[in-house]
Amino acid sequence: MQLINPATGTALRTVEPTSLAETDAAIERSRGAFDGWRRVSPGDRARLLRRFAAVVDAHIEELAALEVANSGHTIGNARWEAGNVRDVLDFFAGAPERLHGKQIPVPGGVDITFHEPLGVVGVIVPWNFPMPIAGWGFGPALAAGNTVVLKPAEVTPLTAMRLAELALDAGLPEYVFTVLPGKGSVVGQRLVTHPAVRKVCFTGSTEVGKQIMAGCADQVKRVTLELGGKSANIVFADADLDKAAAAAPGGVFDNAGQDCCARSRILVEASAYEKFMALLEPAVAAYRCEDPKLETAQMGPLITAAQRDVVAGYVDGAHVAFRGSCPAGEGFWFAPTVLATESADERHWREEIFGPVVSVLPFRDEDEAIRLANDTEYGLSGSVWTRDVGRALRVARAVETGTLSVNSHSSVRYWTPFGGMKQSGLGRELGPDALHAFTDVKNVFLSSD
Repeated sequence: MQLINPATGTALRTVEPTSLAETDAAIERSRGAFDGWRRVSPGDRARLLRRFAAVVDAHIEELAALEVANSGHTIGNARWEAGNVRDVLDFFAGAPERLHGKQIPVPGGVDITFHEPLGVVGVIVPWNFPMPIAGWGFGPALAAGNTVVLKPAEVTPLTAMRLAELALDAGLPEYVFTVLPGKGSVVGQRLVTHPAVRKVCFTGSTEVGKQIMAGCADQVKRVTLELGGKSANIVFADADLDKAAAAAPGGVFDNAGQDCCARSRILVEASAYEKFMALLEPAVAAYRCEDPKLETAQMGPLITAAQRDVVAGYVDGAHVAFRGSCPAGEGFWFAPTVLATESADERHWREEIFGPVVSVLPFRDEDEAIRLANDTEYGLSGSVWTRDVGRALRVARAVETGTLSVNSHSSVRYWTPFGGMKQSGLGRELGPDALHAFTDVKNVFLSSD
């Protein structure tokens, strides 16, 4: 597989894809390592995960530089992403010793429950956030006593491959954490069909997620899906409009809009629409799309030339309100773009673009804002901007989405649950209960008779 630097369009490195036979052999090795890993005492497993976190911390600059070159992420974002892997490992290192069962009162004896690890967990990672999404899967899975086989995206495998090396450097036993670069049709599909893999975590498109879910059903295999999004950013007239407009570009253009949580639909109360747009235009113009190696960069290129063409297809023929700027020349650049939406039926309003394009539509009142926000097959994230606490709670409860922020665009915190509703996914990642998604509850009754 030939990897390309998205900022320059030049060849970066060649990675040999994993074959079907190699995938089967790796899964079998992971299955063989499972019994030993599950028997590691909770305290020792916790210490190994903390050591893994410390090794990642010592290599943050190296991992960030890899991500800038391989994915086109800004250096600031890439440092955060590597740091998120460290933080997720640290957080879940505290879990093995706190994975408590229950003692349930019953007649005739004692009843207790245990959280048993599943076995081999397959983690399939997308190209938009290669490091964090990998960590959200392997962190809690390893903490719960499972072994992990991870398939990175074909175009962005480098940081995952390096993390696997760092895990061994930290002292994790061999084959407990395995990374297999390769094609989704080979490695990813085999994680779905191989009977030794007892759970699949997939982040990617809704279309592929449905195929994975159907494949897992054949073996009654557990699955967690984090899929597409078309999140709404709802701005009421009573909001701090200066703050809302200043924050809006980051809410959608971060990572060049290649984010399932991107607030790519802005709903603005009609009475504030003109003022908001007047404030938004200079904020978009000031958003720095530039060489991702620069410390000042807020946005880099799109991942591939093909993705750039897809994004351009949504803008062609649409009503462009205004645009920001981006570098000219080589690389897969696309300027931040704001579209004035005339109807909620427009394609750019309804479909996930996965690029730096945002659509803006006015609404009349609270009820219409909720109706428009929910008029989508997706339900991953979103924001509400208002000074009215009662309205904030009403709208937050009414919008059909898994994660929502008031007067901010925060979606992901490793200590709180994350996941979607409707066709944005199934299950929850992160947070205090994440380990339960990687265990089975076993009930044991001890007779006292």
